[in-house]
Amino acid sequence: MISASLVKELREKTGAGMLDCKKALEECNGNIDAAIDWLREKGISKAAKKAERIAAEGLAAIYTEGNTAVIVEVNSETDFVAKNAEFTTMVDSILKAIAANDPKTNEEVLALDVEGQTINDLIVDKTAKIGEKLSFRRFTKVTKTDSENFGTYIHMGGKIAVLTVVDGASEEVAKEVAMHAAAMRPVYTKASEVPTEVLEKEKSIMREQLLNEGKPADRIDNILVGKVKKYYEDVCLENQIFVKAENKETVSEYVKNNGGTISSMIRYEVGEGMEKRSENFAEEVAKQMQQ
Repeated sequence: MISASLVKELREKTGAGMLDCKKALEECNGNIDAAIDWLREKGISKAAKKAERIAAEGLAAIYTEGNTAVIVEVNSETDFVAKNAEFTTMVDSILKAIAANDPKTNEEVLALDVEGQTINDLIVDKTAKIGEKLSFRRFTKVTKTDSENFGTYIHMGGKIAVLTVVDGASEEVAKEVAMHAAAMRPVYTKASEVPTEVLEKEKSIMREQLLNEGKPADRIDNILVGKVKKYYEDVCLENQIFVKAENKETVSEYVKNNGGTISSMIRYEVGEGMEKRSENFAEEVAKQMQQ
C-alpha cells in the first residue's frame, strides 16, 4: 500500500502529477529513488527541471456564460507554446472550472477539479507534456445583473484581454469600451478607485516638479488641480478621451450618451510587471541540446 505522504514527497521532488507519482511508486515497490528514475525515464519528471525558469508569455482569455464572466492569465515560457492547442485547451478548461465554481484565491482555483484531477495537476502534467514551465497567474470572476452587459475584447491573439461591464447600454457599447481600454491602458475604472496613498504620492511628485520649475509656492495648489485632472485622464477609464470620439468626449460621456454607465473594467496584459526572458531562441535550443 503506497501512503499519501510518500506520493506527496515524490511529487515535491519531481513536479510530476499525483497519479503519475502513485503509479511510479507502485511500479517500484515504494522505493522513492527508483520511482524518481522511473519518472525520468518516462519523461514525466522534466516538469520539475523547469521550476525556476521564467514564464512571462502565455494567454489572457475570457469566458462568458449568462450573467457570469471569467478573465484569466495563464503563462508559458514562449509565445509559440501559448498558441499550442494543448495549452489553449487547458486555458479553456480552467476558465470553465472557475465559472462553474466560486474560488476566491489562486490556491482555490488550483484545487478545482477538472475531469478527475486538480487544475494544479493538470498544469503540472501539461508542463511535462509540452516541455515548458506553465503557471496560473491570476483571475477575476464577475457577475452582472440583467440590466448590465458584458463587453469582451481579445487583442493580438490573447496578449491583452479586457472585460467590461456597462449598465443600461448595449453589448456593442460595452465592447467599444473594452477595445478602448485595450489600446489606452487605463489602470482604474473610476477616479474614486485610485488609492489615497497613490494619489498623494503623485501629488507630492507634482508639487516637487512645480517647485523645481520655480513656480510660486502660493500658486502650486491651484496648479495641482489641473495636474490631478490630467492624471485622472491618463489612468482612469471614465476620464480618458474616447479613442473614437470626434468631439473630445470622455469614455464616461460616450457610454452616457448611449444610455448607460460603466460598472467595471478588468484589463489583463500578458506578462505585465513580470521579468522577461533574456535568452534568445537559438541560445535556448543550444541549451536544450546540451542537456
